Amino acid sequence: MTTILVTGAAGQIGSELAIALRKKYGEERVVATDIRMPTDEALRDSGPFESLDVLDENQITRVMQQYKVDTIFHLAAILSAIGETRPNVAWRVNMGGLYNMLEAARQYKCSMFFPSSIGAFGPSTPMDDTPQDTIMRPETMYGVTKLSGELLCDYYFQRFGVDTRGVRFPGLISYETEPGGGTTDYAVEIFFEAIKHQKYTCYLRDDCSLDMMYMPDAIRAMIDLMEADPSRLVHRNAFNITAMSFTPEILAAEIRKFIPDFEIGYNVDPVRQKIADSWPNRMDDLAAREEWNWAPEYDLPSMTSIMIEAVKKKFEV
Repeated sequence: MTTILVTGAAGQIGSELAIALRKKYGEERVVATDIRMPTDEALRDSGPFESLDVLDENQITRVMQQYKVDTIFHLAAILSAIGETRPNVAWRVNMGGLYNMLEAARQYKCSMFFPSSIGAFGPSTPMDDTPQDTIMRPETMYGVTKLSGELLCDYYFQRFGVDTRGVRFPGLISYETEPGGGTTDYAVEIFFEAIKHQKYTCYLRDDCSLDMMYMPDAIRAMIDLMEADPSRLVHRNAFNITAMSFTPEILAAEIRKFIPDFEIGYNVDPVRQKIADSWPNRMDDLAAREEWNWAPEYDLPSMTSIMIEAVKKKFEV
C-alpha cells in the first residue's frame, strides 16, 4: 500500500481506520475523504482530507489522479436502521457509490476493501455458528446492498482482476464517535448512558443475542486482510469475523461489575428488533482464521473495562 484512500472517513469506522493507517504507513500517504467535514481534529489535521461524494464520478477522478491512489478502503454507506427509513437513498449511496469506487479501482489498478455485514444474512440463514458459505436472503435494504456488494466485488475480481477483499462485520463498539444509525448501536449507547445517568432504555429485547466486536479488532482485521498473501485467499468478499456474542441483559450485567447501580429497561422498537432477529447469533469465522490468521484480541470483559474507563474520561466523570 503506497497511497491509501478512505471513503466515509468521518464515520464510526472510517475515522478510526484513517488514524490507524496514518500511524502505520505515514500521515501524508492516507487520504481521508467524506461528503461532510469531520469534527475530529485528529483526523482533520493529521493528514490530507478531501471532500468527496462517492456518487460524483468527477470528484472521484480528481482525487484519484491528484494523489495517485493504489489502495481504497470504501466505507461510505447508509447503515441498517436509517436504510429502512430511506431505502431509495440507501440503494443509491450503497450500490452507486460502490460501483463508482470499483470502477476507479479498475481504471487506476487499485486494490480495494469493502465492508460487508451480518446484515447480509437473513432469517433463513442458520443462526448459530453461521457458516462462511450459506444461504443468504436478507430482508432489509441495507442487507440487500451488502450482499449485492459482495457479489459485485467478486465480479470485479473475476472479470477484471481487481484485488477486492472484505469482511462481514458484526456490531462494532467504540467510544470515539457517536453511533451512526445501525441496529447494534445500543451496545455503544449503553455505555454513554451508564456513565451519564446510570440507566439505559434498550430498543432490543433483553434476550436478543448478536455478534459484536470492539473497534480496535475491526481496524486490525481490515489492515491484516489487505496485507494478507493473496495466494492464501480462497474467499475474498467477504469473510465472517467475530469476537464475542451477547444479549443486552448480559452486557448490562457486565457493566454492573463497574457501576453496581446501573439499571436497564426495555422499549422494543419493532423495526430494529425485526432487523436484529434476521441476523446470526454467532458466526463461524474459521475461514478467516485459516486463510489470513484472523484472531480477536478483545472479549466482553476486557472490552467493557476499557469502554467504561474511556467514556468516564470522555465525559470527565
